[in-house]
Amino acid sequence: MRSGFRLLVIILIIMFISSCRESKKIDGIYRYYWGKKGGYDIWVVDGYKVRDRIYNSFLYGGNEQRYPFNPKGEVWIDNAVSCEEFVLTLDHELNERHLMAKFGWTYDRSHDSSLRIEISMRRNFNLVCRAHEAALPKVSATDFSGKKEIAGIPDSISLQNIYRVPLGERNGVAVWIVDGYQVRAHIFPDFGFSGNDLVYHFIPRGEIWIDGQISGEETEYSLATELTERTLMLKGVPFSAAYDAAVTRMALLRTRMDSLIRTHKPLILPDTITRDSGIVDPREP
Repeated sequence: MRSGFRLLVIILIIMFISSCRESKKIDGIYRYYWGKKGGYDIWVVDGYKVRDRIYNSFLYGGNEQRYPFNPKGEVWIDNAVSCEEFVLTLDHELNERHLMAKFGWTYDRSHDSSLRIEISMRRNFNLVCRAHEAALPKVSATDFSGKKEIAGIPDSISLQNIYRVPLGERNGVAVWIVDGYQVRAHIFPDFGFSGNDLVYHFIPRGEIWIDGQISGEETEYSLATELTERTLMLKGVPFSAAYDAAVTRMALLRTRMDSLIRTHKPLILPDTITRDSGIVDPREP
């Protein structure tokens, strides 16, 4: 009789613990796996859900030192962050996490240090972009079909205050984040999320442009679309067919990302939501 009672108590305790754990389970947070940087997995997360269900002051990004709900080994970027701000936010979070883990710095001190890094990066980006524009030849404000969308615009124009952030090269093609508003206002109103030099004559040879107003979550999808489209057009595939193939590839990438997200470990909400001082990790380089 006693053994049966003990068994019942154990079962009830297990059920209670399981229900408590289940109540702290948060679904639907992860949106896009960006890759690794500095040994950390970089995830774009649903910032609205984080604010709604975990911590209402979550902004731009997070790391495990500041937010115990942020799993170890991961850096989070809010999907509300624009692609123009993405690389700045990422470097901010990596630096903040490092200072808290290496030296036990407070969050405020580490955060301020990361803001200074952002300022330096922004100034450098501006210098690089203005120098790039100064070295470019004039371009035509037309698309591949010769269409010009702004009446009275000169046949050749100089690009000024268009470039915002250099993203390096992909497959030998230079990738730039640009001011999409300025492109639409002064060059080509139908410029969308992104474009490449074979579709738009105002994009210099060997370049892909990403509109700075799109979200960081969409950046890689737009880039994959442009790379596919451009590769096919280089092989002589007409624009319409190349575009359709690129959109099909983007849809496949989204499906693959959904599958990857489903394999991620469930996020369990800890008792502590924020941390004001770092926990020193002796393994931190």
